[in-house]
Amino acid sequence: MLIDIFARRYEQTSLWTTFEQRDSRLLIQAFRILAEDIYPLYREGDEDSLSVAFWSEIHNNLSRELGVRELSALWLGTYKWPIVKVCENWLTAPVQGAPDTHIKERLSLIELGFRGREKEIGAMNAAPISDFEKLSASLSLLGSRSPGDPDEGARKLRQTMTAAYQASVEELNTRFRQARYPLNYHNGFIQISSDDLVQKEVETPFWSMVAGTVWKNVDLDMKEALDLRDTDGRDPAFYAARALESTIKIISDQKAWTHGGERGAHNYIDNLAAQAHAYITPWESTSLKLFFTHVRNPFGHGAGTSEMPSLSRPQIEWAIEFSMSWIKNLIRRL
Repeated sequence: MLIDIFARRYEQTSLWTTFEQRDSRLLIQAFRILAEDIYPLYREGDEDSLSVAFWSEIHNNLSRELGVRELSALWLGTYKWPIVKVCENWLTAPVQGAPDTHIKERLSLIELGFRGREKEIGAMNAAPISDFEKLSASLSLLGSRSPGDPDEGARKLRQTMTAAYQASVEELNTRFRQARYPLNYHNGFIQISSDDLVQKEVETPFWSMVAGTVWKNVDLDMKEALDLRDTDGRDPAFYAARALESTIKIISDQKAWTHGGERGAHNYIDNLAAQAHAYITPWESTSLKLFFTHVRNPFGHGAGTSEMPSLSRPQIEWAIEFSMSWIKNLIRRL
């Protein structure tokens, strides 16, 4: 199975020409978040089987994508390294070859680790509360039962685990900024973030809002837009606009305003702007329609004998930020 990794997505985008102390520091800090806060190998002095499985999956997936049998030696004579140590030995190994490749490959390990834990957290929160969770929540550290509703205790336990993971994500992104890395982790992927203010005010709340299952297509299209922007690929603004269109359609469906006669984005915008509910105002409707007319539509149809449409880099960044801001604003109104 093919695994999407940071090193492959940005293979053609040069980010580092040297390997400095800040790079070594960042990689070790990020690894320690994974190995100490998210999935420590030992719990109460014993090797944890879930942690072994977690680190083994990261190791096996990444080594396969990089085309090697193992990231670093599994054995030292007759001693078999713990799998987390195999990963650490590889991550902290001296640079051999291009610093850009070295750093990207190691950030791929961090990305896979965070993505794996994020999937677990998402699956946990989406599933019905189990009897095991109720029991775990109702037992104190001393083994005695604590008072309270077991279901509520299990929900609080889930909230605690989710908050702990989110705190790790926040720390990772803070470490990126400290190292002056133009990167941001969100919803399973490390991607380039070109502007600190936009990241703080637009991107970070945006990714949080589209993390739910219902917004999965919005999330995927916007990630595609950023990847195409950062690798000088074709039509990143088209994917940003498509994410915005999906958002408008989802809201129209959720509000039961979709009537089945819609033929495009303009009709769905009319659903939101209808006088009966006025989810958006007339001037907002006009702004959105102009965006789809002049940004999305030219890229959504074949050019024929006409000149192929294109946007400048500043226009692309504006289109993505416009789409993100509108998506964030529309979801907040629900």
